Amino acid sequence: MNRLMIAAMFAVSVSAQQRLVEGKPDSPVRVLIFEDLQCSDCAAFRIMLDEKLLPKYGSKVAFEHRDFPLPKHAWARPASIAARYLQSVDPAKAVKFRQQTMKAMGDIKPETFNDWLRKFCAANGVEGDKAVAALQDPALASLVQKDFEDGVARGIAHTPTALVNGAPFVETFTFEEISAGIDAALKENGVQ
Repeated sequence: MNRLMIAAMFAVSVSAQQRLVEGKPDSPVRVLIFEDLQCSDCAAFRIMLDEKLLPKYGSKVAFEHRDFPLPKHAWARPASIAARYLQSVDPAKAVKFRQQTMKAMGDIKPETFNDWLRKFCAANGVEGDKAVAALQDPALASLVQKDFEDGVARGIAHTPTALVNGAPFVETFTFEEISAGIDAALKENGVQ
């Protein structure tokens, strides 16, 4: 591997270390979302996030993504690494990747994931071969692993798990349930 490739990988990794946050990044109210991009419950939560939570709370709350690819899902870890790479290119494209990957999960197979990633990149102005090569970047893989280990240390075993200022909402929870938690956190932090 030449020095230019190593420097490029390091630059990607440094950029990808930033947390992907939707909503208000500097909010004192944080919803940490431990998600698996191959999880059907995460896909349902993603719809709730897009259609209900962000419209209602996006101007007040930070929704912070954490990667928690479950070992039982064959392409979840590469998808998390790809999301980290795309985040280093453009955070908005990383959000779109997470949305579209969850939406298309029934069509993606372990043996077709790289082709799916290339197609996503082509449609979104990103060089697909670079994205596929980034799947082998040990620094990106390490960032995903750190998120996973952080989740395990917090007692997380299922996805999605959303922590609203530390209070857990696990797998299948309703909009009303998590809204009540967010409203309480907003009140507790004096955010209107």
